[in-house]
Amino acid sequence: MIKAEAVNKKFEDLQAVRDLTLHVKKGSIYGLLGSNGAGKSTFLKIIAGVYKPDNGKLTIEDQPIYEQPDTKQTVLFISDQPYFFNLATLQDMADFYAGVYERWNMKRYEQLTKHFRMDPKKRLNRMSKGMQRQAAFILTLATMPNVLVLDEPFDGLDPVIRQQMKNLIMQDVADRELTLIVSSHNLREMEDFCDYVGVLHEGSLLFERDLDELRTDIHKLQLAFKEVPNEDSLKQDLDVLHYELKGSVVFLIVKGQNDEILAKVNRLNPAVVDMLPLTLEEIFIYELGGAGYEIENLIVE
Repeated sequence: MIKAEAVNKKFEDLQAVRDLTLHVKKGSIYGLLGSNGAGKSTFLKIIAGVYKPDNGKLTIEDQPIYEQPDTKQTVLFISDQPYFFNLATLQDMADFYAGVYERWNMKRYEQLTKHFRMDPKKRLNRMSKGMQRQAAFILTLATMPNVLVLDEPFDGLDPVIRQQMKNLIMQDVADRELTLIVSSHNLREMEDFCDYVGVLHEGSLLFERDLDELRTDIHKLQLAFKEVPNEDSLKQDLDVLHYELKGSVVFLIVKGQNDEILAKVNRLNPAVVDMLPLTLEEIFIYELGGAGYEIENLIVE
């Protein structure tokens, strides 16, 4: 559906995206994660056709997007700061969208406007940040896109509206095979929302995985010993992302298959072995830690 092959984008001396190769399946929800300045927003704008890659290739359903009006008919982008015409009302923007997008659904626009109690005659610049974001969603969903690109989409929405918007999107994913690629710093939210995740760091893709597979491939272990073996012995033959010793208890974050990890750990005769669930936030922190982006103690005097 969405294919990026060795995509690069540079702004003067800043390499925002570096040899990025990525694949988003049709009808999936793909979460794009990354540290601040990792290149997420730049890459989303390349997908949406706002930016042209310096080199490499990006296609949507095997078609290019940049300066391709036919492809852009079914690809919609909501940025972290939605844009509206100066002094425009929601109805003004709806009239514009109706004239640009061939699949504009007026009935859906009216239903969503009524459901979210939006005044279509009120100027958008007089609305709150959350109301402006609701307006952007209403306009976007009424165009009936095949691909939806979202950058920090739920920022500013209250919990009820937030869940309603997610439900609308997931309904389109289920009913119309809408393909969604979304970036957010709210990893707890992404954990419940996404099918796949990709992690960017310094413009490059560290990895992309099915979220369920990712959870089964990284494990948190709590080990208690009568006599704690040295760190090298514990780490031997294990792909350890994090090691921490507290008294006689060792905490490990380990990549690999569950059975293989337990077999190797049990050779050291621990008194207690607990395998604990990992959140997406923890996976993100430890994966980036392995790439040199670690949490460090900060002391300010």
